[in-house]
Amino acid sequence: MKEALLRRPVVGWALYDWANSAFATTVMAGFFPVFFKQYWSAGAEASVSTFQLGLTNSAGSFIVALLAPLLGAMADRGGARLRMLAFFTVLGAAMTAALYWVGQGEWLAAALVYSLAGFGFAGGVTFNDSLLVDVAAKREYDLVSAYGYSLGYAGGGLMLLLNVAMVSDPARFGLADASQAVRVAFPLVGAWWLVFSVPALVWVREQKPAAPLGLAAAARAGWRELAATVHEVRRYRVLAWFLLAYWMYIDGVNTIIKMAVDFGLSLGFPRQSLIAALLITQFVAFPAALAFGALGARIGARNGIFVAIAIYSVATVAAYWMRDIAHFYWLAGAIGLVQGGIQSLSRSYFASLIPAGKQGEFFGFYNMMSKFAAVLGPLLVGVTALLTGSTRAGILSILVLFAGGAWLLWRAQRAGPGG
Repeated sequence: MKEALLRRPVVGWALYDWANSAFATTVMAGFFPVFFKQYWSAGAEASVSTFQLGLTNSAGSFIVALLAPLLGAMADRGGARLRMLAFFTVLGAAMTAALYWVGQGEWLAAALVYSLAGFGFAGGVTFNDSLLVDVAAKREYDLVSAYGYSLGYAGGGLMLLLNVAMVSDPARFGLADASQAVRVAFPLVGAWWLVFSVPALVWVREQKPAAPLGLAAAARAGWRELAATVHEVRRYRVLAWFLLAYWMYIDGVNTIIKMAVDFGLSLGFPRQSLIAALLITQFVAFPAALAFGALGARIGARNGIFVAIAIYSVATVAAYWMRDIAHFYWLAGAIGLVQGGIQSLSRSYFASLIPAGKQGEFFGFYNMMSKFAAVLGPLLVGVTALLTGSTRAGILSILVLFAGGAWLLWRAQRAGPGG
């Protein structure tokens, strides 16, 4: 079955994870939280800037969550998933590059541009996820999904490594200082994203409907189909319980990705050390994502997700007691072991549950749950930190999301067969 990883459509599809992961690592998890706190929110209290960052992440995710299932349904009826992928890629890459021109202290402008970049990122993820069923057979879902995530961690890690080198020694790259190096990193990420998306757009062939609709007709059909999707999801008990579980536990995952660096800065850890921890996560996650794909094939994707939730929960409790940067490094490694695994197994498990011919629609709904998940978590951390004056209390609040997700996933297991 491993020969599937050499097929050109599979390689092109997986390279999209390589492409857009530069945004997830360098921008979302790395430089944006640092620059937002130290440059765009300069002078604000740590708890206030944490609240502003949480609000920024939540607002952008909320907009994406509302539109994702509608766009997915439109793409299904119009046979336009690849075109949608191209549109959101260009939007995300352009807005990422535009962060270069946002000035110091302009946190609101930075939040707006970043939210638009995040909108492009999330839209691209939605339509690339939906194309999994076009490039792989059902028995290959776990392996191919893990392959995409592993390439994503490798590609995102390489781009982050280059960006860290620029910030550590800006003179070698002809840059004035570390701040300019961070700003230059944003257009570099945009260019990387665009270039490595080309194979997916050229090599992947989507299964189109027998009678594709025009944009306006597809939009009208999309609204009707969205209502039908909500009703249909309720008919598939395992799928419905899984989506609720996913909404909870992936919220915790997304929140850790988006808020971990901010948490470290609040504890007084050096910026360079926190970025180094992200590199640890990336390069541990590269082989670990593939290993989790094999684990899912052996014990079932759902059971593999349970393992990942347990490790995340232990890491969250450990983070509350963190005292030094060495502890942060150990936790970065632990997260790296499961971060790609929980994402890839969730994607492949969901793909195995959806009805034929509704990939974009159902993956739009799936990503809606993911983005609504990214609304609650950052806001929960930000509000808890603001009310208690403690970022430690804020990070501990994520445990509620993992516990709720595990319980709902257990209910999905009892609802019927699958996984």
